[in-house]
Amino acid sequence: MAFVASPRLLDMKQALVAVVLFALATTPIGARAAPFAYVPNEGSGTLSVIDTATDQVVGDIAVGAKPRGTVVSPDGKTAYVSDQPNAAVVVVDLDARKRARAIAVGASPEGVGMSMDGRWVVAAVEETNEIVFIDTQTNARAFAVKVRGQNPEHAIFSPDGRYVFVSAEDGQAVDIIDVGKRAQVAQIPVGVRPRGIVFSADSRRAYVAAETSNEVYVIDAQQFAVLAKLKAGLRSNGVALHPDGSRLYVSNGGDATVSVIDIASGTALATVPVGQRPWNMAITPDGKKLYVACGRAASVSVIDTEKNARITDIAVGKLPWGVAIR
Repeated sequence: MAFVASPRLLDMKQALVAVVLFALATTPIGARAAPFAYVPNEGSGTLSVIDTATDQVVGDIAVGAKPRGTVVSPDGKTAYVSDQPNAAVVVVDLDARKRARAIAVGASPEGVGMSMDGRWVVAAVEETNEIVFIDTQTNARAFAVKVRGQNPEHAIFSPDGRYVFVSAEDGQAVDIIDVGKRAQVAQIPVGVRPRGIVFSADSRRAYVAAETSNEVYVIDAQQFAVLAKLKAGLRSNGVALHPDGSRLYVSNGGDATVSVIDIASGTALATVPVGQRPWNMAITPDGKKLYVACGRAASVSVIDTEKNARITDIAVGKLPWGVAIR
């Protein structure tokens, strides 16, 4: 005989779910051990908070008019989010889930990066072609470096903190900033419309997606030279590297997929369908799940990296730009 749950049992189950979600929403983020995925939504002006243990949205924080690049401090208590129309980087108190302050950086900031030790945040400022450095000890602008590339989109620290690599959206090159010298020291020609950048853990390699070229450029990050080109999908843009360094993930905005590339051979292992206009991504520290911001779908696609399969889509705000996990 089939079991039919009583209305009372169903009510109890619903009440339990509500209690759990309330606890997740009200517990300070810094007090919990699970990694969280933070998703800036350009069209909603919010930062969605996803619990990666449950793949549920547990909060939405009003951060600005058009939030884009996002990084989170090593202790998980503070986020730095670019706010394009307001020419600022917004500092967000993640425990209180509210804006703490805004730091003026210049017209149209987009990508944001953070040094591994959390001391420096950099913002790529498109209209002035500058990379602005923010001292997180004072939460104030410290200095800026002018780059040769036009319309810089991403600015990413090498893990050893020596360099910042910058992709220029309207150029065909990656600009290299020596952090100690506070100056650009090199420029590396790559394909048309360079976008996402990721480093190997040892700082020896950088991987740069070129959107119009549908390729990823492998760069010797010590000698500043292109070593190889890896074929990706249509309009490749976001990149993420598995923590063990074995696989590269590339979001392809034109065909709504993520390419999984074997680093050793440079060949594709899988192509995973995701939501429309996949953009920037992040992978969990254990390497088990990849979170992909899908702008036109207003969702984040979650990929099981062991199975190379999409396991769920999480509804977030309008036009999600990327993901930061801490």
